[in-house]
Amino acid sequence: MPESTARWQRVQSEVLADLKLFRARFDWMQNPRNGITERMIVLESPDAANVVATTPDQQMLFVRQYRFGTSTEILELPGGLVDPGEDHAQAAPRELREETGYSGGQWAHLGSIPSNPVFMTNFIHHYLAENVTLTHALSLDTGEDLKVETLPIAQVYQRWRTGWFQHPHTVNALLLFFARQEFF
Repeated sequence: MPESTARWQRVQSEVLADLKLFRARFDWMQNPRNGITERMIVLESPDAANVVATTPDQQMLFVRQYRFGTSTEILELPGGLVDPGEDHAQAAPRELREETGYSGGQWAHLGSIPSNPVFMTNFIHHYLAENVTLTHALSLDTGEDLKVETLPIAQVYQRWRTGWFQHPHTVNALLLFFARQEFF
């Protein structure tokens, strides 16, 4: 569990820019060890949810999409930002339906972690959806272009063990999924 941050003091905060997914700010933080105040960058963002979704025939759903930060297409779990006024438990099935067309099944919360606690404020909430079925057409955001892919769970496990998956949220969600399934 996280330690208390009460020892660090925010001396000043300045909003820099409202960006599409983030609001950037500088926080001047006083180090409790030496009293020196340093400027730190912080990105504020809504929480996000992703879904480890399995079908009745033991396939796992993924989406392949281009990621601008690395300029590569990667295979990752479906998911996205929690909309204003929405709970992450509502966002997960919505994102699964929008990005894959699958819905239904039995749902469980796998856990939550900070997206990147070094400089980001948001958390990613991981969900498991078992026995989902194709029920809808895709409903992608204007900035999305993705392809739905399925893999047998055993193949996902082998790829995960060898470090094949590149998105840290996917890696963590699969860790929680395989630990729950006692694959180790």
